[in-house]
Amino acid sequence: MKRKPVIGVALGSGSARGWAHIGVLRALAREGVEPVVISGCSIGAFVGAIAATGDLDKLGTWVEALGWQDVVGLMDMGLRGGLLKGDKLMAFFEKEFVDRDFTALPHAFGCVATDLHSGHEVWLREGSVSEAVRASIAMPGLMAPVWQDGRLLADGGLVNPVPVSLARAMGADLVIAVELNSDVVGWAWRNRTPPAETAETSNGWHRKLLSRLAGNGRSASADDEALPSLLSVVQNSISIMSVRIARSRLAGEPADVVLSPRLAQLGLMDFHRGAEAIAEGEAAVAAALPAINRALGR
Repeated sequence: MKRKPVIGVALGSGSARGWAHIGVLRALAREGVEPVVISGCSIGAFVGAIAATGDLDKLGTWVEALGWQDVVGLMDMGLRGGLLKGDKLMAFFEKEFVDRDFTALPHAFGCVATDLHSGHEVWLREGSVSEAVRASIAMPGLMAPVWQDGRLLADGGLVNPVPVSLARAMGADLVIAVELNSDVVGWAWRNRTPPAETAETSNGWHRKLLSRLAGNGRSASADDEALPSLLSVVQNSISIMSVRIARSRLAGEPADVVLSPRLAQLGLMDFHRGAEAIAEGEAAVAAALPAINRALGR
């Protein structure tokens, strides 16, 4: 009797867009597709770790109720190594979802980080899951990198934004990859008219957060007004980098199916728009269902 293929998912980087991973995993489960292997990078590591513990429903409920005030409450400012220290976020992770050793997880899980000294890709599969996730999500400039085993580790998206290679190394025969930034490049410039903002709209609070760093004591000129915001430049620069690296890696290490949720309308810091991201993840599975079924031979 032919053995069933070991199914793996590779959950990509993309900051707040990564809540779409919740929708992807929910929709796959409804179709009877249960990944045995989960690899993740950055926000994909955060969601993947919780999915590997069996707490995905709990995460989804929390994300769908998340408001911008809650997001601000998880931020701990620190200007050494990054705008955020990340301690509050990981304390929340450990309290709500319980830190475990990798060996105690019911599903195989691994995540990717980058060694800032050597530039090497680092696969994290041993020890504390929380510490591994903390390293994988340390986006340069935003969250401070961390020391682990003599290495200074930062966001895995710098080297492998969609870790298909890790999923295969962990034993997956068939890999479904989730790439979060495929439609992002150029979107902001094609949509230059933003909605009216208040302190409670999607970008208002984190624009205020970054405005202090952008200020230089002079009034804005006409040329300044024609330029995009600091936040837009940073977001689009990160997205371009991620897309280019992901495409290169996926060309050399192809997945069996690549899901590309439509997430360009979400900023990297729009963590409070989780319901929207989750819905896009579910829609991506629906659109790719014929390809998924072909890959599974059903």
